[in-house]
Amino acid sequence: MPESLNYVLSFIVAIGVLVTVHEYGHYWVARKAGVKVLRFSVGFGRPLWSRKAGPDQTEYTIAAIPLGGYVKMLDEREGEVAPEEAHRAFNRQTLGKRAAVVVAGPVANFLFAIFAYWVMLMIGVTGSVPLFGQITPDSVAARAGAQIGDRIYKVGDEEVSTWSDAMLAMVDAGIADDELRLAVIDANGFEQLRVLPIGPDIDVTATEGLLGQLGIERAQPRIDALVDSVEQGSPAEQAGVRAGDLIVQAGDKAIGDWVDLVGFVRQRPNVTFDLVLRRAGEEIVLPITAAERQSDGESIGQIGVRPRIAEDYLNTFQTEVSYGPVDAFGRAVGKTWDNTVLLLRVLGQLVIGEASLRNVSGPLSIAEYAGVSASLGIAYFFSFLAIVSISLGVLNLLPVPVLDGGHLLYYLMELVRGGRPLSERAQLIGQQIGIGLLLMLMTLAFYNDLTRLFGTS
Repeated sequence: MPESLNYVLSFIVAIGVLVTVHEYGHYWVARKAGVKVLRFSVGFGRPLWSRKAGPDQTEYTIAAIPLGGYVKMLDEREGEVAPEEAHRAFNRQTLGKRAAVVVAGPVANFLFAIFAYWVMLMIGVTGSVPLFGQITPDSVAARAGAQIGDRIYKVGDEEVSTWSDAMLAMVDAGIADDELRLAVIDANGFEQLRVLPIGPDIDVTATEGLLGQLGIERAQPRIDALVDSVEQGSPAEQAGVRAGDLIVQAGDKAIGDWVDLVGFVRQRPNVTFDLVLRRAGEEIVLPITAAERQSDGESIGQIGVRPRIAEDYLNTFQTEVSYGPVDAFGRAVGKTWDNTVLLLRVLGQLVIGEASLRNVSGPLSIAEYAGVSASLGIAYFFSFLAIVSISLGVLNLLPVPVLDGGHLLYYLMELVRGGRPLSERAQLIGQQIGIGLLLMLMTLAFYNDLTRLFGTS
């Protein structure tokens, strides 16, 4: 399947699942509260599929634009309601019932995140061991005594087993404190504590660049430039490269390992050069033109080959993490809580200007992450779904009119005013402000996506 199509399909599946979960939360509680539900829509715009069912003849719809959804309830503010059904109108419900219906959507997202993490942790995922490679001289890490071969096993009080876990814990700890306390096992097997101060020049929320700011490189194994597989339709297949070929030279550069090959090819999108291969004891020269691909806003070259990984690499640089059902559930609850708190802290940093607005991602980035996680396996895709579900839950609870949190803010004001709701005019002004804020956020997200995709600044 072409990469772009995989991204699109994975994105549609992910958004479809998460929107359905969110809207079902509203729908389920509304029904339990006695509110009549007129329509349950996944997506906006022109209906692609629609069906009426149930005693209330609720209309269930899948619409053309898969970027959200809604539950339409009987409401006297939106149309005429028959007197015999007035008691089932949303606006006639008690403040507690209305608040419960509104908050149910985000709660459903948090519950789904727990479920997704639970499934992921039972299936198990393969992660990279948090092992230090080169340490930049006179960097934050170097001054803290970090050394090549240090393996992180704890960030603060949180145990970690993969780079993914370590990075999230480091971001969380860096926001909460002015230092990172990394418990490591050094290359000699001794436990050590590396305390890395976080100065104002370090943006801990920039997860992709945090290690570089600290002066740490991830340990990289030496992998021979031995081809394990060739992607169908790739430049390598067209040039005649086969599985089992050992690449010894590219252009005028001698290739010592896979890192050499990747570094050479990445810098030459749409460039033709010779590959020198060793096949069955003979050297073969094949001309090849690297394809161009966008990665993090940069044009890079690719030829479509994968390396043969030795078993010692898997033992040294990768680890398998999985748990039984009970342990996995407890950890799933913990991960959902930790990531919720982390997201709130990052949002706080964005608001006060201590985190870069470039960290805001839009649908293009989400589609890419969806495609990458789906290609890695079902466990990774469930992890991706959990993270996005948490994000939807948190964002919908923000006190911004038009979001669930905005409605809850109105209800809080109604409670403070002794049961008197805000005037329709005040609510309308709030809605307009909320729409404006969301449009600004969406514009920023799309701008960041396009900047990353096309490499503009």
